[in-house]
Amino acid sequence: MTDRSAVDTIRGYFYQFDLSIFSVLKLTSPDDSIEIECTEDIDIRTASEVTATQCKYYAKTEYNHSVIKDAIKHMVSHFKESLCGTKPKVAYSIKGHYASGQEKLDGGVDVDFLKKHFLTYTKDKVIYHHHLDLELSDAELEEFLQRLTIDIRAKEFDQQFQEVVRALQVALGGSLFSAEYFFYNNALAVIRDLSIKASPTDRAITKKQFLAKINTSSILFNEWFVERKGKKAHLAALRKEYFTELNVPPYERFFMVEVDSDSYERGDLKDLFHDLSRKWAKLSAREPSPFCPYIYVHGVTDGELLELKRELSNEGFKPIDGHDFQGAEFSHQSITQTATHGNGIRIKVLNTLSNVEQTVDAVTKTRRIYQFHLGRCYFQYDKPAVRHIKIQVERLSDIKSII
Repeated sequence: MTDRSAVDTIRGYFYQFDLSIFSVLKLTSPDDSIEIECTEDIDIRTASEVTATQCKYYAKTEYNHSVIKDAIKHMVSHFKESLCGTKPKVAYSIKGHYASGQEKLDGGVDVDFLKKHFLTYTKDKVIYHHHLDLELSDAELEEFLQRLTIDIRAKEFDQQFQEVVRALQVALGGSLFSAEYFFYNNALAVIRDLSIKASPTDRAITKKQFLAKINTSSILFNEWFVERKGKKAHLAALRKEYFTELNVPPYERFFMVEVDSDSYERGDLKDLFHDLSRKWAKLSAREPSPFCPYIYVHGVTDGELLELKRELSNEGFKPIDGHDFQGAEFSHQSITQTATHGNGIRIKVLNTLSNVEQTVDAVTKTRRIYQFHLGRCYFQYDKPAVRHIKIQVERLSDIKSII
């Protein structure tokens, strides 16, 4: 597969995923459901009927009847089995986007058109008639057409995506950013996970279940979402949303970062300490309300953290950690002392999650927690007065790109 065809194939997957998300959002009842890759690409189940939908995205291809012929033959076969009682009765839908050629279906589809263009085919120079092989009468084919809807003027890729994001915003509230980075990101993961389940019963989800699964407060590092955005654009969007302030206000900012012990390098973490202090501290002699950030590092040993603090201190980069002398217990009064140009404090290190919670509780100024996690979230703090932003990243270097 060439790079270009691979991109087109991936866009086709995303188009189907987006249609699946949009389909479940449009369901009327919370107990109505969709089923992924069952009878067709998407089965939409309501209290009164099931609609099996085949989805095609050919943005660079002219529409020809042959493009949907196999899908219609498959639907007609299913229809025959439903007449025999071996398969349930369903409605059928084909949705497709094409570069051109849509006028070829402007006259509609009657029984003769169906037989000529969709059910007659040649194999090994022999002409076959699918409807005759299935022993379907014209009256039965007419019934099939009454169950069939064909839309070959479906939305363009980006247009459908924007409609999905807006629908998520309407369903769950918040900003367009939240709709895309929280809800759409999670929705993509839910649909993708459903699509690879072995059992058809495991590939079904109700509207109520779907909304509950995607309504989370953490920005997850979903490979499909990042593939769609591009990693550089993904990290840049997070930086723009959370870490771009022209005049940095004197808030108490708690940065919580996680490191992977298998790939950990002290120099990388030290660089992050310097970056945080440089970007999120104001310590000049003229600053009326000086401040510096707090940092907690998840995934390093106590010994390694001690060596890092010692190394920073020896290099003239002064950290404090709430312990005033050897053997002293942690003191939130000590860690929350004001960092100034005069005392040289550049960053405040919180050694444990308990230290984080104690300090956040003790501070009365505006507080923000930025938790970067590699796997699951490792800290919960859900008090309304404190903004707690949780962002899953792939590696430590991603954090530097975001902040």
